[in-house]
Amino acid sequence: MSRRGRTLWIVGVALALVVAGVVSWYASSSPDGLEWAAERAGFAHTAEDSAVAGSPLADYLWNGEEDRLSAGAAGVVGVLVTLLLAGGVTWLVRRRGVPGQG
Repeated sequence: MSRRGRTLWIVGVALALVVAGVVSWYASSSPDGLEWAAERAGFAHTAEDSAVAGSPLADYLWNGEEDRLSAGAAGVVGVLVTLLLAGGVTWLVRRRGVPGQG
């Protein structure tokens, strides 16, 4: 990777971490579109907790604590996990090559 490409990649990751860690503090606490539509249509009461509702980052909170640090930490962890997963898939695809190409 060229120096310019590496710099662009690092800036992109840093920007994603800042958005996830700081800008997320100002996210709306109102329900998202799906929750709003379910409430409006009258079936929101049928919702069930997901299988991961008890996980440390459920509802974008760190162990269920509602504060800025909690939401920011959950966002940063989410970005890092996404990068690790995407990097792992990319590494596997590059290592194996694309089927059908000589």
